[in-house]
Amino acid sequence: MSHIVTVQGAVTAFTDFIGPTDAELDAIELEMPAILADVELVDAEIAALEHNPTELDARRVRRARRRVLAARRALANRAGCEEAA
Repeated sequence: MSHIVTVQGAVTAFTDFIGPTDAELDAIELEMPAILADVELVDAEIAALEHNPTELDARRVRRARRRVLAARRALANRAGCEEAA
């Protein structure tokens, strides 16, 4: 029978390095509108799949897709402006 030995000392020694860096948190915050738009699209698609889709469901999905595209376009334009500077 093999014994399981805890490795808490080895794991807790690197707790400062486990979390995201400030740069990673800034990147996530920058991408948050696109992330939320993707979540809204998935929610609209799930709602349309839960029952027989109506015209209202189709409009919600189309609107959500447009928001996703707009958020991604804004993110791409922002990234393009930062590269030019």
